[in-house]
Amino acid sequence: MGFNCGIVGLPNVGKSTLFNALTQSQAAEAANFPFTTIEPNVGRVSVPDGRLDALAAIAKPDAVLSTQLEFVDIAGLVKGASRGEGLGNKFLGNIREVDAIVHVLRCFGDDQGNGAADPVGDAETATTELMLADMDSLTKRIEPLTKKARGQDKAAVTELALAERALELLESGQPARKLALADGERKTFRMLGLLTSKPVLYVLNVDEDSAAHGNDVSAIAAAMAISEGAVSVVISARIEEEVAQLTNPAERLEFLETLGLSETGLAKVVRAGYELLGLLTFFTAGPKEVRAWTILSGAAADAAAGAIHTDFQRGFIAAETISYDDYITLGGEQPAKDAGKMRAEGRDYTVKDGDVILFRFNV
Repeated sequence: MGFNCGIVGLPNVGKSTLFNALTQSQAAEAANFPFTTIEPNVGRVSVPDGRLDALAAIAKPDAVLSTQLEFVDIAGLVKGASRGEGLGNKFLGNIREVDAIVHVLRCFGDDQGNGAADPVGDAETATTELMLADMDSLTKRIEPLTKKARGQDKAAVTELALAERALELLESGQPARKLALADGERKTFRMLGLLTSKPVLYVLNVDEDSAAHGNDVSAIAAAMAISEGAVSVVISARIEEEVAQLTNPAERLEFLETLGLSETGLAKVVRAGYELLGLLTFFTAGPKEVRAWTILSGAAADAAAGAIHTDFQRGFIAAETISYDDYITLGGEQPAKDAGKMRAEGRDYTVKDGDVILFRFNV
């Protein structure tokens, strides 16, 4: 199962610089002029997790593999995108394909002649375009749903009610993700495919001197994110681009320390994106490899098995499970097993973050 975040932003915010540094790629040009990125650039990024190293120190595997998150650099967001301005429908189509939106906001002085930074205004421009696109989509959908609902189509009745509520919310100036939903409505709501239903992470791009603590402009943007119930992180894309050029971990750490930073901003972005999507990590550990795997929080053991291979899920017998803390404290699989800390869980077991699992299955 793959999960991805679409990186969006108005021109000249440092969006493609962030993507390049994030993926250590030159696929997108660093200069963020309108439509520099025509087709989406895609990069897979390792999710930082110190637990992998701790597990590997005990299991001593041949290989250590982190879990990954996909980032998509999407271009073409300008005022009027919902009416076809800029890349218009192409941009909207690309953003429909992602699971979450990473919105890069400029929180530094601009040398491209665009004036003072206005991250709140930029965010409002983007949100308005997405909301207008959602309203157009719902308006077109409601008429055929109404006809089906008159014919006593129960599914259409439910979908129509949700569509009408969502449209009313959007018309009041609120994104679709603010709609209060009962548990039984969530699947139908997802089927509406609304752009503003996607979770949002604001990346507040500051100048190099403000990377450690942000600045007055990023503080305003952070307050906006809090008011929306959204997540924000402060980074300097220019610093991240410089860090990406340093291949030696010791040199990277030394460089960060000189700037008063304990970790890269990109690590914060990846971790925040991972949490935004409601994901958790479980591990497999053995002499061949120690590996992190990604699943949705609340997933059952058989779904976790399926994340490794469909055969594991199809032939599932049991998930022999050790908590991460027990694995580390006791010194590995066999000591944990001897201490009675390895549990044989069934297919309905809800996997916990950090579980170390050995799956038993029929071929």
